[in-house]
Amino acid sequence: MRIGDLMTETGVKFGTSGARGRVEDMTDRVCYAYTQGFVRYLLASKGLADGAEVGLAGDYRASSRRILTACAKAVTDSGCQARYLGRIPTPALAAYGIAQGWPSIMVTGSHIPDDRNGIKFNLASGEILKQDEEGIRSQQVEIPASLFDTSGRFAAPSEVALPREDPSALEHYIARYLHFFPDDWLAGLRIGLYEHSSVARDALFRVLTGLGAAVERLGFSETFLPVDTEAIRPEDIALAREWTADSQLDALVSTDGDGDRPLVGDERGEWLRGDIVGVLCARALGAAGVVTPISSNTALERSGWFSETLRTRIGSPYVIAGMQTLSARGITPVVGYEANGGFLTNSEIDHEGRRLAALPTRDAVIVAVTVIGAARAKGVPVSALGAELPQRYTYSDRLKDFPTHLSAERLAAFRTGDQEADRAALEAVFGGEFGPVADVDHTDGIRATLANGDVFHLRPSGNAPELRAYTEAASVDRARELNQRCLAILEGWRD
Repeated sequence: MRIGDLMTETGVKFGTSGARGRVEDMTDRVCYAYTQGFVRYLLASKGLADGAEVGLAGDYRASSRRILTACAKAVTDSGCQARYLGRIPTPALAAYGIAQGWPSIMVTGSHIPDDRNGIKFNLASGEILKQDEEGIRSQQVEIPASLFDTSGRFAAPSEVALPREDPSALEHYIARYLHFFPDDWLAGLRIGLYEHSSVARDALFRVLTGLGAAVERLGFSETFLPVDTEAIRPEDIALAREWTADSQLDALVSTDGDGDRPLVGDERGEWLRGDIVGVLCARALGAAGVVTPISSNTALERSGWFSETLRTRIGSPYVIAGMQTLSARGITPVVGYEANGGFLTNSEIDHEGRRLAALPTRDAVIVAVTVIGAARAKGVPVSALGAELPQRYTYSDRLKDFPTHLSAERLAAFRTGDQEADRAALEAVFGGEFGPVADVDHTDGIRATLANGDVFHLRPSGNAPELRAYTEAASVDRARELNQRCLAILEGWRD
């Protein structure tokens, strides 16, 4: 069976962050097959040796341990050694894999609801890119008929188990930051750690306290919560304000489910936008080149802080490819970030003689620690750190349960190949609300810049059946208003 055919059959396909789907579709058989396809691709095309080690880790979703077990079985049956590294952040797994020269597999659905999950595949050098996805899709796999029952579950589950957990990857990840930042980087600060069900909660606690902060642990949850750093839940907004009102906190920190996207809140309990903390983090780390998707805040270019910037399609594989482009031109250091706050480094970072190895995958810890520490170093509250940035504000939200094929059909009307025709089509639908359209960008979805400088951007999610809307304006209220009006129009597209 070819992996691409199985993806079509099950609906568990590659999105912007690995293969994802409904838990009921991600049977043991499907996860076993996808992992076998990954390992076969590495053996055939990436020089992986028979018997090589493959790292595995997962998040706290209810289905993750079952899926991890299926992945480990596939690794072993493919002639390699499965090393189970525990419930740890995605960047911790990737960083350890790079250091050890291992490919790795992360079982996580990131921020999406618990009834869905996913598998992220990493090469020994970091995340797989789009050409690697094609290579995995093309693999022919052999699935032993006796291994699974008719529902796709293991026929003898008691005979299939995860290897013993190895804590090395988590320790390596924590040491990465404790060795790079000065011991007193966060000294004197009181930081609230919103733990919820984030797999990064223990790592964050140890890094923050190890750098001198007093940490108040908040909001622990045994059950999985779908915290989305790009579309923050109203309850998380309310919690942040409640915590800072009741405590003398200097900042708040959290992540999404798998710890690769940060949430950084200021002393007032206001969560900072991911594409603002990305700019602040890049500056604090001394970046020369910065890569970010087309949906990120234009304050990046307007700041004038960086010698080179590059815009890409949405998704970390595109950001990584963009970083490689800048690095190939001799620019260093090169970093990248996404609107969700995930931060990537394609170069070694040197700070006062301390060196941080490149980690070309999304990370959350580096953002929280760098930005909060930078505010402390300047003697200003976190809320004031972005005062030097041009006052541009973004807002994003989405329509849930919006079929991807319907999004594609609706957006095709604004992708005719003729700029004038596309502007006219957009104005016919949105003009009454927003005014004349000055420019249309098709890098990823439909991004319209209005004559007054406002922006709205429509795009189907790559991870779930959702239609996302991103807006940008000169004030928070205007960006939010644009987004709400945009979603009201898009809601009518369901009919």
